[in-house]
Amino acid sequence: MYRIPEDLDLSGMVGEFTTQILVGQFDMQFSFGKYHFAVQSNITLVRNGEVIGVWQEGVWPPSQFFEIMNVSVVRCQIPDDRTIAIYLDNDIEIHLKDNSDEFESMQISIDGELGPWII
Repeated sequence: MYRIPEDLDLSGMVGEFTTQILVGQFDMQFSFGKYHFAVQSNITLVRNGEVIGVWQEGVWPPSQFFEIMNVSVVRCQIPDDRTIAIYLDNDIEIHLKDNSDEFESMQISIDGELGPWII
């Protein structure tokens, strides 16, 4: 809805890992250290250029989502104003998309910062 801002800095996630994934009816939530994500749009897992799992609201995530837990982030990229790519140590990429011009796609809260980033 609001696009991913150019000044969103996710570099502090490098070296962090997630230990839990919270699944709601309309969102998935997870954290990498002090970075907390609540995502309402599809989440795509990619390994070696191939999609290995997709979560969408109203559907339980596939088992491939277990593979993102306890694995360190090696880098983050924001290739355009609609995409966040989180690269993990096991060659899995987590792709988050701002896929709506009408509704919020995700919120990112960072401990120590005022208010969440609304995307």
